[in-house]
Amino acid sequence: MSSPPIQWYPGHVAKALGQLREQLRLVDVAIEVVDARIPLASRHPELDKWLGQKPRLLALNRADSIAARDLKAWQEYFSQQGIPVYPTNGQSGQGVSRLKQAILQLGQSVNERRQRRGMRPRAVRAVVVGFPNVGKSALLNRLLGRRAVESAARPGVTRQLQWVRLGGELDLLDSPGILPPSLPDQRAATLLAICDDIGAAAYDPERVAAYFVDQLLQVQPQAQALLQQRYGWLDPIPPGSVAVQELAQRRYQGDTERAARQILNDYRKGWLGPLALQLPPTSSPLARG
Repeated sequence: MSSPPIQWYPGHVAKALGQLREQLRLVDVAIEVVDARIPLASRHPELDKWLGQKPRLLALNRADSIAARDLKAWQEYFSQQGIPVYPTNGQSGQGVSRLKQAILQLGQSVNERRQRRGMRPRAVRAVVVGFPNVGKSALLNRLLGRRAVESAARPGVTRQLQWVRLGGELDLLDSPGILPPSLPDQRAATLLAICDDIGAAAYDPERVAAYFVDQLLQVQPQAQALLQQRYGWLDPIPPGSVAVQELAQRRYQGDTERAARQILNDYRKGWLGPLALQLPPTSSPLARG
């Protein structure tokens, strides 16, 4: 099934993008936060250009949302790319202490250079960047050990840049979710929509839910039994669009939008279990989109 057209670029994002690019020159370390369910789809295509040679850590957030074998495969994949990767969960705090130590360690070189110049050490400056709703603010609050910035399970909550200081050792810059002005890779955009990393007004839930069913069965064939048990679909499960319509007829008096939103909500809430929608390219040719 082809991915449905998706486009979403709130006005505050354009303003925040200009501010972020100005602030990046003040930053020592970048923490790129991605959604562990869709690590490639949730990486900003312009980030490499913005950061240049600046040290970077990758936080695979919502690490509990995928199976341990898939998480390990992603860790190995990014490590092979030379990117330090840290599985995290901003809600539970999983992996946050290791990430924090890595940030401070990377930032040590800043103060070593300052000392060589006869300057006093200062706090390490780190920026938390990523797409909307990948868990940046929740992760930042965990790093700080307190609720310093607003956080909610929907895109667009953080609307402006904000510096937050942690004692004298770490200053963190929280940024809004930054989307490109256009989303030419519509398969990746659809995966973002499935994971609620794009605002609901940007897409048709019926087409997105249908794409989800097809993608999940491609990437995680073992999910067929799980979907059959939860939704009563026959074996083999029909194409996603037919499956959504069939569920709507059987449970929701033909309301396909309601059926679609139920399927998407079940996945987003974790009620279908830990299921990745992307695997590293070397793991499966079907998982590249």
